[in-house]
Amino acid sequence: MNVAAISSRPRSAASRGRIDKQQAVLAAAFTVFARSGYAQARVDEIAAEAKVAKATVYNHFGDKQTLFRQAVQELSDLALAANLAAVEELAAPGDDVVATLKGAGLRLATCYCSEQSRALRRLLSAEATQFPDLLDIVDEVSNRVIRALADRLARLSLAGTLRIDDPDMAATQLAVLLTGPVDMRSRFNTCAVPEPELITITDAAVTTFLAAFGGCTEPPVFRHTAAPRAT
Repeated sequence: MNVAAISSRPRSAASRGRIDKQQAVLAAAFTVFARSGYAQARVDEIAAEAKVAKATVYNHFGDKQTLFRQAVQELSDLALAANLAAVEELAAPGDDVVATLKGAGLRLATCYCSEQSRALRRLLSAEATQFPDLLDIVDEVSNRVIRALADRLARLSLAGTLRIDDPDMAATQLAVLLTGPVDMRSRFNTCAVPEPELITITDAAVTTFLAAFGGCTEPPVFRHTAAPRAT
């Protein structure tokens, strides 16, 4: 039997165990921070939520401030992946672009209205004064999604399906049509929006978007504006 293979197994298992504990602590930390706020959240409470020793939290993250930043970054990364996956539905629109836009729009609205996304926006609103740099993390998520959406809309426009001369602005407008009503119906992130309402919001958003950017017969000439900071 290979001695090297034997010796590598405990290290591999230990590495997986460490990662699992980190993820458990990050998830627990966000739950506690969202529930109690940064100032009132206690490390021992986070440890209890994660079902680990308090020392484990300090061993992995050092202090509460670092843990808070890492928890926000982790959730932002997850939100980015989910939103980009929604945008990718536009990569192969098929024959029914309206249905494809509505499908992608519904996934984006669902991501925006998820419990974790709403909690993240509430938490950052409450802690923005103390942690202003964290707003840049969330802005980067929004801006990357807008850029990806703009790219897909530009491709649809080049194919003659849409009529767009400024993809960045068109993507921003579609995002606002989706998220604006969600903000109002969620009472500014304090409650969930039922799926039937999200479908209604998405249908209205896509209908309005297509009224402005419906198909054309000639390839567009794109112009670009600096992408505004998304909220």
